[in-house]
Amino acid sequence: MTDPFRISDRALGIKASGIRKFFELGLSMKNPIDLSIGQAHFDVPDDVKAAAISAIEDGKNRYTVTQGIPELREKLKARYAARFGNVDDCETMVTCGVSGGLMLTFLAMLDPGDEILIPDPYFVMYRHLATMVGAVAKTYDIYPDFKPSAAAIRERITDKTRLIIVNSPSNPTGYALDETEARELAALADETGIALVSDEIYEDFIYTERHVSPREFTSNCIVLSGASKSMGMPGWRMGWLFAPRPLVERMYSLQQFSFVCAPAPLQWAALKGLDADFSAHREEYRNKRDLVYDGLKDNYRIVKPGGAFYMFPYLPEGVDAERFMDACIKRELLVVPGAACSDRGTNFRLCFAATDDKLKKAVDMLNEIAAELK
Repeated sequence: MTDPFRISDRALGIKASGIRKFFELGLSMKNPIDLSIGQAHFDVPDDVKAAAISAIEDGKNRYTVTQGIPELREKLKARYAARFGNVDDCETMVTCGVSGGLMLTFLAMLDPGDEILIPDPYFVMYRHLATMVGAVAKTYDIYPDFKPSAAAIRERITDKTRLIIVNSPSNPTGYALDETEARELAALADETGIALVSDEIYEDFIYTERHVSPREFTSNCIVLSGASKSMGMPGWRMGWLFAPRPLVERMYSLQQFSFVCAPAPLQWAALKGLDADFSAHREEYRNKRDLVYDGLKDNYRIVKPGGAFYMFPYLPEGVDAERFMDACIKRELLVVPGAACSDRGTNFRLCFAATDDKLKKAVDMLNEIAAELK
């Protein structure tokens, strides 16, 4: 007899997140130092909370138009116009987190069998969202220094390539594009006619001179960002995208029949949050980066992050990944094995969005582990 609950090939192609496994493991520990999950350690600003509460109390709890409240979209578009120049032929759209924006982009632009190029190492969702829509994720190598190279990407392009993902600042490496690299990627997109998808959710966590977007140099680019990281609200699911108007208008229908709309009162809160000054948090996280980098660099090979709140250190030479993770778990220190976000197992990801006290303890533990396993 046929199983009435037979699992689809689509669902069978999705593996549980290796990062989430460690998040769940941490819940079972008494006092873990959890550097696994990627979320800022600070809370939503009080005035943004107040805006959410006010919106709820004012009855702004019904559906919004699927693309988001006009006030938020107009403010976002003005911000992009200030950065990119004339954007009259583009639109913004409010999404259920950047993950919702990625899903809409993939649904709108990828047919079964199409290929999408993603960096290796990569944000884990890229590969699995491609599987969900029947597309194939192919990687372009950014080891050993995590710099996306237009030349390396060009070598991976086939006649099936439809999209190229760029993530800057990067999860899991923290690498941030400079202007030369962004210009080269933009030129590649224009030369090949293949659109860039620029995931810029960590744009406020930038420790170089400034955040550089490939969209500054080409209109052949979809920009994704949101409030989850910089406003301390990952659970609120507030994201947005910016793209050519015909594409965005097609996404309206896709969101209408999937997510419907982003949470209504929280859109008003995000609108308030756009006025916030993020510079104090940026400097706080720059100091956290330096604390961890300076503490580990003698025992681990590390590319110093230019943004975000991640590092992707190489395992000490000759150290097996499984033994390394076992040693971390023994100390109730949670980091993510590199193989969870890469085709290689040579690294591990740590998130330095934690208190300085926890970071100092983690540095001591990691240095102990390096000495022990060598």
